[in-house]
Amino acid sequence: MRLLTIHTPKGLKLGVKTTKGILDVADALEVNPSAVKVPATMKELMSAGRNGLSVLDNYMAKMENEIAEGFFLKENEIKFGPCVPQPGKIIGIGLNYRGYLKESDTPRPKFPYIFAKFPSAARATGDHIYIPFNSTQVDFEAELAIVIGKKARRVAKEEALDYVIGYCNANDFSARDLQYSTDSWLPGKCCDSFCPIGPYLVTSDEVGDPNNLSLRAIVNGELRQNSNTSDMIFSCKELVSAVSQFFTLEPGDIILTGTPEGIIMTDPEEQRVWLQEGDEIRVEIEKLGSLVNKMKLEV
Repeated sequence: MRLLTIHTPKGLKLGVKTTKGILDVADALEVNPSAVKVPATMKELMSAGRNGLSVLDNYMAKMENEIAEGFFLKENEIKFGPCVPQPGKIIGIGLNYRGYLKESDTPRPKFPYIFAKFPSAARATGDHIYIPFNSTQVDFEAELAIVIGKKARRVAKEEALDYVIGYCNANDFSARDLQYSTDSWLPGKCCDSFCPIGPYLVTSDEVGDPNNLSLRAIVNGELRQNSNTSDMIFSCKELVSAVSQFFTLEPGDIILTGTPEGIIMTDPEEQRVWLQEGDEIRVEIEKLGSLVNKMKLEV
């Protein structure tokens, strides 16, 4: 399934993309109630885990042909929310593509390079990304995001993907001048709005192998990143397993899996043109759709 969140006067609601359009699950339940509790928000779905996903899948299979086509919304009629609103944890992974290491002349890490972003960084497709008032060097990073669907602690690599509910596009925006102002990457990574995700959370069964997906970043119409998730040094299952050795992963937590070559920071210094107000950045990952955002100066 392709899941999303929809801004409505009643708050963020769970949507499902179908061949007929976008179905607001809560509205559908009012017309066609279910004897079984069906998740009506992304929060309810995450709390219910894989069982909730199975219940929703069964409901959709039964109801899609019974609900009138006029009931479905068109994508251009909705305002997307982050596909995972208010994620509990956003875990970033750095230095995880062979092409990036070669381009930046960086040694291969022996273990995943882990950092953090905060829930306040989450945004949706179509939202503005704010250039911090104290930064002039904002960069983009197209990334595949893993969304956890079941509590995971000290899981084996071979079982790690069983704890994943799905995947989405992400853009790990980074203020390079803030990032390297201290020994920690955190100041340049955790700024508000610096982690747009979506437009969809695509379930694992529909994605298949997460380490065989084409990935692109397009800035103002120019192709800047063009790679494949097969170029990761540490695969998705290795990342989930590795992170779970340090702390418990909860449903709705997100792991960003790193970015390939092509970002601004790896351009020759004299050729770097940092992101400016009005710039449009598009992240496209095979099977996951397009995440599109424009830059805006923080006031």
